[in-house]
Amino acid sequence: MVFSSLSFLFLFLPAVLAVYYLVPRVWRNAILFLFSLLFYAWGEPVYVGLMLFSTVLDYTCGRLVEKNRGTAKQKLGLMLSVCVNLGLLCFFKYTDFFIDTLNSLTHAAIPRLDLPLPIGISFYTFQTMSYTVDVYRGKAKLQRDILSFGAYVSLFPQLIAGPIVRYQEIADQINDRDCTADRFGDGVKRFVTGLGKKVLLANNIGLLWTSASQTPAEQLSVLGAWVGILAFAFQIYFDFSGYSDMAIGLGKMLGFEFPENFRHPYLARSVTEFWRRWHISLGAWFRDYVYIPLGGNRRGLGIQLRNMAVVWLLTGLWHGASWNFVLWGAFYGILLAAEKLFLLKRLKKAPVLGWFYTAFAVLIGWVLFAFDDLAAGWAYLTALFGGGAGWVNSAAVFQLRTWLPLLVICAVASTDLLHRLYERLRRRCSGGLVLTADALRVALLFVLSVAWLISGSYNPFLYFRF
Repeated sequence: MVFSSLSFLFLFLPAVLAVYYLVPRVWRNAILFLFSLLFYAWGEPVYVGLMLFSTVLDYTCGRLVEKNRGTAKQKLGLMLSVCVNLGLLCFFKYTDFFIDTLNSLTHAAIPRLDLPLPIGISFYTFQTMSYTVDVYRGKAKLQRDILSFGAYVSLFPQLIAGPIVRYQEIADQINDRDCTADRFGDGVKRFVTGLGKKVLLANNIGLLWTSASQTPAEQLSVLGAWVGILAFAFQIYFDFSGYSDMAIGLGKMLGFEFPENFRHPYLARSVTEFWRRWHISLGAWFRDYVYIPLGGNRRGLGIQLRNMAVVWLLTGLWHGASWNFVLWGAFYGILLAAEKLFLLKRLKKAPVLGWFYTAFAVLIGWVLFAFDDLAAGWAYLTALFGGGAGWVNSAAVFQLRTWLPLLVICAVASTDLLHRLYERLRRRCSGGLVLTADALRVALLFVLSVAWLISGSYNPFLYFRF
């Protein structure tokens, strides 16, 4: 599905851009809405109706809020939006999880529904709810044009895997946006950079993780297990940040400015800092729509810790209907609480130690994240600490020698080193030379990425399942 979606995107995008820029400005949102639905239908035709329902629902709820502003009925539209959206999300994403859990606890035999999960439902559900909440709070104006609102809900660049774009962030852009040549050019560069991250780095380093994760734990040495989970850390970063870059780039090509979703998270020197750099749009959503409404840090330390626990339980469940995601959320909730209570002050005094601690914690967290099967995840964790095939074996040494160049490339690319080198080059060299080098870089990345897509078959987008 992913390969066909990317292939369709390359065929689809020129037509979208041609029509989008040829039609009058007043038609652009309608065109965007139509093409976004076509793009979604290519991968998920059955659930286009669900997206249209969400569009009509929150458009109507926003009007209910505005119509009854200042009256006791004002909350009606808000509650309807929240309950129906969360109800749909829970039904499609968590019903089988609850059934399996109930069957396990009671030895019942309730049949699973086995419904296919609508692609991107976790992302666009949060987006549509944010509109009604923002209108209710007075942070966004009512959108009276349903086609313009539909374009926001179904916006194809970031529809499937984010970043989560809240309505208040692009409300003005929905109604009036500048499609300049400079912005379009920046968008092309950003899109190709993301494509290269995903296709050249994430896909290739993912092969190493696939090999490690499919090796029986008793055959994994400590070295092999750590190399494997390091590969997964790079795969998920370049996969997800690559898609975010592609979405932000496509947005720029259409005149939008989407929020950043990643800021070199593997440079973080605390878990708190890591989550300010990783999946920024999700963290901001939970902060503004869950943590702060619960009281945030305004009602004492005990309430603050409770609020953090709620947020991280929900963060874990948002990522998937499986107990490993609940444990993953609890793991980070405990670490963040410890940093809040006493650890963060100490880490600030020892930044190098803080980086090693954070890297260790994040890699352990990725083990919890990667294995839906708790037994398999536990077996991999034990292999990390000597519970497999000893410290080093020939298979691990061979893998390290084979994959070391790509691991080094991924490590460098996950930092801001290349950006800093580019900025230094830009300051020291003439503008024409920098532009030529930049154009060659983008062209080379694009050619290599397309060649790899054509020749390869391993193209998973890890966050499509959320």
